[in-house]
Amino acid sequence: MDTSAWVKKVKTAKATVIIEDGKRKVHFLFPEGLQMVEEYDLSTHNLLTRKFRSKTVLGGDGQWEYEVGESLRRENQFSEHLMESSQAPLFSRSDVPHAFQWRIRNLPYPLDVYRVSVEDGNILLRTTNKKYYKKFNIPDMTRMGLPLNEKSISLTHANNTLLISYKKPEEILENEKLVRQYICYDSASCFALAHPERQLAVSNFGRGKCVSSGCHNTSGA
Repeated sequence: MDTSAWVKKVKTAKATVIIEDGKRKVHFLFPEGLQMVEEYDLSTHNLLTRKFRSKTVLGGDGQWEYEVGESLRRENQFSEHLMESSQAPLFSRSDVPHAFQWRIRNLPYPLDVYRVSVEDGNILLRTTNKKYYKKFNIPDMTRMGLPLNEKSISLTHANNTLLISYKKPEEILENEKLVRQYICYDSASCFALAHPERQLAVSNFGRGKCVSSGCHNTSGA
């Protein structure tokens, strides 16, 4: 799916914008019943959360699947009463304007232990001590049919946390700019969302007119 195709799909959705808890929350309802929720930090305009929910075969709402961010409750998949060990590695994505980023907490190994590669459209992370392995993709790149470039990946490690960064290509930056422009609803917030690197101060955020067709905006308490 190219840039214009994804933006066109977003524009088919009914979008509801809410400002609360220091976040801009946007709920998208697509014609086929798919739901997408995005949350943006009002200060940095970084994307904090993106999650999807589809209809079940019986027509009910399925579970939220997180693409960016993580669920507040990280339960063991086999029991609603058993929580993940606090010492187990925790993998989550949290982006910045010019890079996709993933954090893996509870990884005590030094930086030189980690090996990263690209195989079959996935990023593979291994350790030379064979203590950790992770395979993941970048849905944003997959949606647009963009290949992964191993040279775009960088690693840092501190405080038992491994940070994986992937530099966003120009096609992704343009796509994100168009979507951000679509969900904003006054000229100042449009500029800030389309250019998050400028860190523009916006007053009365969330009080303007929603410009997304078929959407409405609400100010939270």
